[in-house]
Amino acid sequence: MRTGVADLPLHYGRCPRWLFKRMKKLGRAVSEIIIYEFGKDEFLRRIADPFFFQSFACVLGFDWHSSGVTTTVTGALKEGLNNDLGIVVLGGKGKASRKTPEQIEKLDSIFSLSSSKIGELKKASKLSAKVDNSALQDGFQLYHHTFIVSEDGKWCVIQQGMNPEIHYARRYHWLSSKVKSFVNEPHLAICCDSKGRALNMVAEEGEESRKASVDLIKDNPNDLKKYLLLDKKHEIDLKNFRGLVNAYEFQPKNYEELILVGGMGPKSIRALSLLGKLIYGKEPSWRDPVKYSFAHGGKDGYPYPVDRENYDKSIEILKTSLENAKIGNKEKLFAVKRLQDFLPEKSI
Repeated sequence: MRTGVADLPLHYGRCPRWLFKRMKKLGRAVSEIIIYEFGKDEFLRRIADPFFFQSFACVLGFDWHSSGVTTTVTGALKEGLNNDLGIVVLGGKGKASRKTPEQIEKLDSIFSLSSSKIGELKKASKLSAKVDNSALQDGFQLYHHTFIVSEDGKWCVIQQGMNPEIHYARRYHWLSSKVKSFVNEPHLAICCDSKGRALNMVAEEGEESRKASVDLIKDNPNDLKKYLLLDKKHEIDLKNFRGLVNAYEFQPKNYEELILVGGMGPKSIRALSLLGKLIYGKEPSWRDPVKYSFAHGGKDGYPYPVDRENYDKSIEILKTSLENAKIGNKEKLFAVKRLQDFLPEKSI
């Protein structure tokens, strides 16, 4: 259910060192209790949930309305969580995101995952990024990709794109247990306050358009040139044929294989979808799939400045409660759990 709204305007700058240091400690404490009480699968489910993620950021003291929520919270988790919890956070912002595949390859020594599972994880990371950057053309270019993996090989993705023209960001949430198909409604949620017209090649109603794209690419791409002499309203730009030629030589069996071909970027994907409409009459979806928009204060002083003393007390209480619980004394941990009885019924 929709329980709140949060804008994600683009904010620049860095998280203060004093706050990020505490975010790492408190983020680990909260994560460790969730994993200890409910398991790694539940942690992945929660962190992939947009409302929990936003609430988590607020508890950690970051700005609830900032695009930096995504990069800073995942960054704090990446540094705060260790392999001892059975969860590892990979990727990150900019250059760090491009290191995700090589970081996944190292999981065989961290979690003893099989080579086939490593291959599946690399494919999941690449496909989720390719879908949100190319198959879904909503005006937001990815600049952040976080891939969170459990020792069981289950995963979630939290990635974000920006649109400098409207000064907003859009966050994409994926959860492995909810992904039945990477190219048919794969998202758990998409968070943004701005909604518009998007070429959505992963919409359920776009199945025939996806099939048409695969059928088109199996023919020689040079045969498509005769359809390029169209007026401007078709918006087809095929000046760069590299992706189409690569795809033709590869002969993809399905749409997943098609979008993974090297050089198959947004322009080629868009062109194939429009040619599919022109030649076969298969209309692509233009539905924007955005599903959601949006304790300790915030670093910018809203709703009040971060209370460092209380922040540190929270970290200490959670750490002590967990340490006691591990040796059989769950009284303090149960006391923390009972705090929810005092919260309003519909609070986030």
